[in-house]
Amino acid sequence: MFAGWCRAGLAPSVLVDPHPQPGLARACDQVVDDADTPIAGFAPAAIILAVKPQMANAVLPKLNKFLNPGTIVLSIMAGRKIAGLSAALGGAAIMRAMPNTPAAIGRGITVACAGPGVTDDQLRLCDTLLAAVGEVAFVDDEALIDPVTAVSGSGPAYVFLLAELMEQAGIEAGLPPDLARRLARRTVSGSGALLDASPEDAADLRRAVTSPKGTTEQALAVLMAPDAWPRTIREAINAATKRAGELSG
Repeated sequence: MFAGWCRAGLAPSVLVDPHPQPGLARACDQVVDDADTPIAGFAPAAIILAVKPQMANAVLPKLNKFLNPGTIVLSIMAGRKIAGLSAALGGAAIMRAMPNTPAAIGRGITVACAGPGVTDDQLRLCDTLLAAVGEVAFVDDEALIDPVTAVSGSGPAYVFLLAELMEQAGIEAGLPPDLARRLARRTVSGSGALLDASPEDAADLRRAVTSPKGTTEQALAVLMAPDAWPRTIREAINAATKRAGELSG
C-alpha cells in the first residue's frame, strides 16, 4: 500500500518502523523506530495503523500524542473493532479497512467501514489513500468486515492454492514441471484478467468454455459435485468468517 501512495505522490509523512525497508524509508520525510520517539511539529491528517492485532495494546497508547481534532485513524489491522480502537485512542475518528494482497501491484480491492464521527473530508482522504492500490467499496455495517475478510482478504490464498494444485496435477499427468507451472499460472492469471474485463457473470464465462460432452464438462462434473467445490468453498468461507469474528473479540 505504501508503494501505491508513493506512486500517487506521498504527502509529507513519518514512517514508524523498527526495521524499515530502504525504499520505504527513502520515501518518507522522517523515519523513527518507535512511536515514543519525539517528532517535532508532527500533526498528521491521517494515521495508518498497520500492525499485528497482538501488538495493538502496546502501540495504541503511543499514538494519542499525535492526534488532533482533524486526525483520522485508518486501521488496516485485522480483527480489532472500531469501538475498541476509538476508546483506546481517546474517542478518535476511526476508519476500519480490509485490503488484500493484490494491492501490491495496484490491483487490490479494499472494503472499508467508517466509525462514528468520521467527517466527509476524512472519508474522502481515506478513499484517496485506499484507491491508490485498487478498487474501494464502503459498507455501513461493521459486521460485514468479517465475511469481507473471508472472501477477499483471505481470497488470494484460495486462488494461489488453485494454481498450486493445477501445477501439481499437471506434473502428475506427465507435464514437465516448468511447463506445468507456466500453464497453471498463466491460466489462473489470464482467466482472472478476463473475468475482470468482462461484464458477463462468472457463471456465463464458465458455460462459454464448457462444450457439451467435452473435456471441461467432464472436469466440472467432478468439481461441481455437491460434496466437492460447492460444499468446500462454502465451508472455507464460513470457517474464515468465523475466525475473523473470533479475532474481533
